[in-house]
Amino acid sequence: MLTKMIETLKKNPRTIVFTEGSDSRILDAATKLTKEGILGVILLGNVDEVQAAAKAGNYDIAGCEIIDPVGYPEMDAMVEEMVKLRKGKMTDEQVRKALSKSNYFGTMLVKMGKADCLLGGATYSTADTVRPALQLIKTKPGNNIVSSCFILVRGDEKIAMGDCAINIDPSEDDLVEIAIESANTAKIFGMDPKVAMLSYSTLGSGKGPSVTKVANATKKIKEAAPDLAVEGEIQFDASVSPDVASIKCPGSPVAGQANTFIFPDINAGNIGYKIASRLGGYTAVGPVLQGLNAPINDLSRGCTAEEVYSMSIVTAALSVPQEETVDEEELEAVVRAVVETFIAAKKLQKK
Repeated sequence: MLTKMIETLKKNPRTIVFTEGSDSRILDAATKLTKEGILGVILLGNVDEVQAAAKAGNYDIAGCEIIDPVGYPEMDAMVEEMVKLRKGKMTDEQVRKALSKSNYFGTMLVKMGKADCLLGGATYSTADTVRPALQLIKTKPGNNIVSSCFILVRGDEKIAMGDCAINIDPSEDDLVEIAIESANTAKIFGMDPKVAMLSYSTLGSGKGPSVTKVANATKKIKEAAPDLAVEGEIQFDASVSPDVASIKCPGSPVAGQANTFIFPDINAGNIGYKIASRLGGYTAVGPVLQGLNAPINDLSRGCTAEEVYSMSIVTAALSVPQEETVDEEELEAVVRAVVETFIAAKKLQKK
């Protein structure tokens, strides 16, 4: 099912950088990606250690480039560029120390055009992946924050949830960005987004600072993206149940049929997507990081090689210019293949 996506990526060659080059899961995915001709791959780490790990696991990384930050021949130019980007917040010595770590070094490879996208987090924390991206790649014009979105899949059903991993207590304006970016992510996964701005209140039924925040954010979304179907503030039952929606918000184009859910804070978001995953039988794909100038994505430290492979394809797809991406039929095939890979990986984890 990935055939058409592979053809698209071959027409638009992309290179991904992995921050943990000696990790067996990364090496497994890198072997498949290069052998199948999907992506160019840069593995970061000590060359001898990466090659030894590949040999020990019988991985063929002949098609990959291995770069060791220590002794990198263009380090002086990279340091100079990063000092400029940090605008006096880091000295030359501090920058060199940061660039000795693969998370910062890999992010600078993307910034300087040596790679198109980055995937990290197999051993790094989410913060260690996001922080360099915020400092160096920075947000897209019009965006002030980085956020995250999970795509949850159960059979033919797909829903999107944000922000479940990055922003702890988003402001009204943060929620506007999260909602619009999550809707865009939903579209990439073949969905027609109908956005529910979740709360414990529906259209004024409850009171409180959180309710006001979500209600005001919804108004701002309608002004910023008038073509986006959005409702809020709205309780979860009213967002998914037509019967409840007919009572609580009759006539709403979203209530009762929402598929993109925006949470008021990270407590609700993180709990919500995990309930859907653990009790609802959904498979969670992501998190997909949103709002950056270039695709930087984060892996779970408990990820499998198949998940690395799948997220590599997702990350690379985000770097292809929108006008050159696949059509809806092709995209659906890609999404199904990526999701099936995630489901298979989860089943292996349970055995």
